[in-house]
This record gives sequence, structure tokens and C-alpha cells, in this order.
Amino acid sequence: MSGEQTLQGPDLTRGIALTELPDGTMRLGHANGEAVLLARRGDAVFAIGATCTHYSGPLAEGLMVDETVRCPWHHACFSLRTGEALHAPALNPVPCWEVEQRDGMVYVTRKKERDPLAPARPVTKRGATPESIVIVGGGAAGSAAAEMLRREGYERRITVIDADPDAPYDRPNLSKDYLAGNAPEEWIPLRPPGFYEEHGIDLVRARVVGLDPAAKRVTLDSGATHGFDRLLLATGADPVRLPLPGGELPHVHYLRTLADSRAIIARAKTSKRAVVIGASFIGLEVAASLQARGLEVHVIAPEARPFERVLGPQLAELITQLHQEHGVVFHLQHTASSIRPGAVTLDDGTTIDADLVVLGVGVRPAVALAEQAGLAMDRGVLVNEYLETSAEGIFAAGDIARWPDRHSGARIRVEHWVVAQRQGQAAARNLLGAREPFTAVPFFWSAHYDVTINYVGHADQWERIDIEGSIADRSCALAYRTGEKTLAVATVFRDRESLQAEADLERNDWTALRQLLPAG
Repeated sequence: MSGEQTLQGPDLTRGIALTELPDGTMRLGHANGEAVLLARRGDAVFAIGATCTHYSGPLAEGLMVDETVRCPWHHACFSLRTGEALHAPALNPVPCWEVEQRDGMVYVTRKKERDPLAPARPVTKRGATPESIVIVGGGAAGSAAAEMLRREGYERRITVIDADPDAPYDRPNLSKDYLAGNAPEEWIPLRPPGFYEEHGIDLVRARVVGLDPAAKRVTLDSGATHGFDRLLLATGADPVRLPLPGGELPHVHYLRTLADSRAIIARAKTSKRAVVIGASFIGLEVAASLQARGLEVHVIAPEARPFERVLGPQLAELITQLHQEHGVVFHLQHTASSIRPGAVTLDDGTTIDADLVVLGVGVRPAVALAEQAGLAMDRGVLVNEYLETSAEGIFAAGDIARWPDRHSGARIRVEHWVVAQRQGQAAARNLLGAREPFTAVPFFWSAHYDVTINYVGHADQWERIDIEGSIADRSCALAYRTGEKTLAVATVFRDRESLQAEADLERNDWTALRQLLPAG
């Protein structure tokens, strides 16, 4: 996160000439002490807040697509006409101002205010309205779905059931700035106290232990039951737990919840050396965060290079070097055989002293409830293009959902925050009968010290990687390709290319992608 932008550009209340804003362009200015983005599409001119409501990214450096603007940092998308947050990770709209054109000049006038969950457009009725909707899981997908139901004008009962007493919160930050000590805990909740009550969203702190699709009922661990007309399963994922001797010792931690992150922080304050077992994205983000707290950090992992299977050898080497430059010690092509107070033993007998141990070897989708209910499964919960499961009226979104991806042509399941949020939003509309296919291009980011990698698309396998720019200089874009098809694009400090690649992938425009990132 960052603070608000310093005011730049012209005072738009005094006006600028229309000729200074050609069709299809944006200009940064300000009005009454606030940063304002002015944009033109044809004869229409729009004025919205210039700062992304997710992590305060500069929208003027983003990409204008039709009547929207996309944030360069994490690809949130806003309507230029209404300021509405159209695509996660942003949940709040940006402010919107009225614009007047007269005598060849453009003036920004009155600021318009509205509730973040108020419908931004007329609500279209789509058949019978469900009397009640239950959402199992208050993470990215579940919370985004609940809010979208209200934004779509749904006025009846919404119940979100989650045993985590802190949910919903900003899970990606748990391994990044919050764990590193650069973000206060006040930044972590997605909404302020009382927000859900104010909008009629019931948060039930319990674990769902039974789902009866025929009776349309869920059973809680307390024995209580909740009926529903329609249901969204958004149960997320659980950390993979290694059956290591000593794995239950008090200095050994996993990271999934806010409580987990708090516990690691508390232990880090009295520790000098940490061992991270696993070089997953979470594992290495934890390593970077603990190093930022002044700990000596060792990482144990079985692969020769972290992330090589996901990002290829070039970025894998960059990430490894980046961590080594900051003092992280790798023990690659090794596994941990046991943990004891004060030390971790490797498979070759080597012992590493450790006051703190964090296991980050990946997660597994939390599908036990779906399996018990007899839903169709395939390494996750099978859903159609509308995110509906094999049971009528029951949808699934987020880490558990395996859906038909029109960009890759395969059924995929993705364990990333933004994908889960966007699926929750699409599922909410389909819970109300929209029959809207989920077509968003997968996106994630991973931060390591001052370097962030953005990744759009999905490539389990590829024939080649074409590279534009310099990996050594940490300014590059990598296209993962099979034949003439670009499956995914990863970038380092190339935000515009990442945004353009996302837009081209949405259109399946392989020609534009080849022009954006030519073959090496």
C-alpha cells in the first residue's frame, strides 16, 4: 500500500481545452484538492478519482480499454462513466465528478458520492429471486460474492459462514507487507467494523460439516442448520501439512490465516534465525518478510530452482539471485527429515539452527464438504462456464473450482486471490440468474523485496519462452507460447505490457500479443 498521490497537472475546475484531450487518451489533474483522472472516449469526457482504491495505484499510468481504466499495479478495473469497481482486487468505486463542455473547454464540476455497495446501474430482473443465499467461506471468493449480490440489487437474506473469526481480510498481505512489518494490522480487514451488518450480510462464525443438496440445507459444527435457495461454495484451500517428526513443536508454523501471521510475527520478535521449508510463492514471500525483520533466513526445497516449473528457468534464476542478494541461504535439492527444538535436520544429515520454522510447501483445495455432498469432482470441484456445480443451484468459486478456461482451452483450477475474487463476483451474478460465463484472464502478483512479478494467463506447459527486455536489469516481459498461441505473460517492472497482454488475452488476439512481445 502507499499514500495518496501528490497533486499534479492542471486544476480541472478551471478547465482545459478539449484539444488537449484527444479521443482515447487520459490526463491527470486535480479538482478541489483531489487527484482526478480525465478521460475521453469519442465525444464523451469522464472524470474519476485518479487513485486505485485497492493499494492506491496511479490510474493515470494504467490502460484505458473502451470506457474503463485498469490499474497498473494489480489490474483492478474501473468504469470511467460511473467510477464503479468492475474487476477485483479493488472493491470500492473511485469518486466520480460531473463534466461540462462549453466553448471548446472541459470543466470538472460537482463530485458525486455513493455507497460502495449501491447498484451503479439499473438492476435487471432475471427470473425468480432467491429468498435466501448461503455462502460457505468468507475469503476472497465468498466476501466478493456477498458484496456483489448487494451491488446487483439483491435485497434478501445473505449468510456467510466461516469459522475464521477475522474473515474477511486481505490474505495476500499476510505474507508480504504485514508480515514484514511495513503494514499495520488496521490495513488487513477488507471492511471496517459494522460494514456487513449495515449492508444486511450475516457473518456466522462456524464450520460447515454437512451439505444436503436435495434438502438445500447446510449443517454447522454446532448442530444448527441453515436452509438456502442457492448456495456458493467458497471453502478455499488448506496448507499442506508435512508429517515431519517435530512438526507440532511450538516454534513451527504454517501461514494461511491472520492468526497464523500474528503468531509468526510474535515468534520472529524473539528469534534470530528462521528456516522456511518450501520454496512456494508463500514460502519465499515469508523468507523475504522475515529477512526484512532482521532475521537470518534459510530456505529448504527439493527443486533445483524455485518456481522453474511455473515461471521457467529465467525468472527462477532471477528470483533465486534476488533472495541470495538479500542474504537468504538456500538448501536446494534437499528436504527436511525432522525438526527439534532449536534445529532442523536435512535428508543428508545436515543440521540448521532455527528459532522459528515456517512450512510453505503449498496448499490443497478444501473439498471435503463438496465430496461428502456428492458433487462432481476432478482435482477440485467441477463447475461449468457459469461456475455452477453438478447440483442445481449450488455454485463454487475460488481455490476449489475447476472451470473450463476459454483462453487455454483446458479445465483449470487456480489458487490466487484475484481469480477467486473475480469468480466470486461472477458467481454472485449467476446466483441471481444472469447466466454469465466466467471469462476473466487469470492474474496474480508475487512481491520479493522491491521486485514484483505480474503474471497474466495460464500456462501449465509451453514450447518456448520469448523474452523482451533484460532479466539481468530487472525490466522484462516473458511470453509463454505454444505454436503461435501466447498462453501467459510474466513481467517485471513492465506494468503497461502486463495490462495490454491481459486485454489481448481477453480477446484471444494472438496477433496483437505477437506484436506486443515479438518472438526472440
